[in-house]
Amino acid sequence: MLNFLIAGTLQSTAPPLIHPPNLVQAIILGFVQGVTEFLPISSTAHLKVVPVVLGWGDPGVTFTAVVQLGSIAAVLWYFWSDLRQITQGSWRAISTQDWQAHDLRLAIGIGIGTLPIVIGGLLIKVFLPNYESSVLRSLLAIAITSIMMAILLGMAERWGRRQRDMLGVQRQDLIAMGFAQALALIPGVSRSGSTFTAGLFLGLDRPTTARLSFLLGIPSITLAGLAELISILGAHPSSGEFLPLIVGTLSSGVFSYLAIAWLLQFLQKRGFWIFVWYRIGFGFAILLALFFGQVESGLQSLGGLEVMIAAVT
Repeated sequence: MLNFLIAGTLQSTAPPLIHPPNLVQAIILGFVQGVTEFLPISSTAHLKVVPVVLGWGDPGVTFTAVVQLGSIAAVLWYFWSDLRQITQGSWRAISTQDWQAHDLRLAIGIGIGTLPIVIGGLLIKVFLPNYESSVLRSLLAIAITSIMMAILLGMAERWGRRQRDMLGVQRQDLIAMGFAQALALIPGVSRSGSTFTAGLFLGLDRPTTARLSFLLGIPSITLAGLAELISILGAHPSSGEFLPLIVGTLSSGVFSYLAIAWLLQFLQKRGFWIFVWYRIGFGFAILLALFFGQVESGLQSLGGLEVMIAAVT
């Protein structure tokens, strides 16, 4: 069975046919992006798998990248007051040389915590130019990693002390979560999943863990989104693609905002177990698809090795 699975992950496929979505499809795909972006599952996987399952075909890299900008706008919108408080508080702390001020500690922690994923991404780009076509980014790797991370999230949920709220957050907490965030460079990890896991292991309560994960993700998601936007603009997309892109991005922004609000409210009384079991099911679904030869007509038809980054975001 293992040899069969490995052979399936190494199988090459022709580039996928791109099917730009219509307006209705753009709204639905924006919903998919918005709902899954900040949950500890894979937004990229869902945004690619759902349209294929519905018979719409692959919406293409351009659409996938642009609608993520809606999620960036949503997290900035939702946490604008937090960001303003941290910025103003940090400025006051610097002016008065109060180096232990809470807002300044948060700002420094977010800044330093962003460096691991940025440096890691640059190192991969420089020293592993063929990383995207590596077997490490195969469906088999994604399935195994998804299951392993589900187990770690379950352990953190089970044994994390959850004793500290936002007032108890230290600079080193954000730095540690930043290193966990860098693990999202490994396919199947999920940025939010890795930071949620780290926060719980550090003894933070669930809402604080989620809030810090969102704040920590703002610089990295924004940088990635701007890079994608520059790349897309350089490719000169046709005018017929712009309206679905705009509609999908607006849909993504609205539903991302609602997903953030829902998750923070949900975590006031519930834990992460629903996501643990979902990730396990997701991983085993990929393994079963590989074993029964459904990859060719299902997941792998999305674009070969490109789609094997399924659960990174």
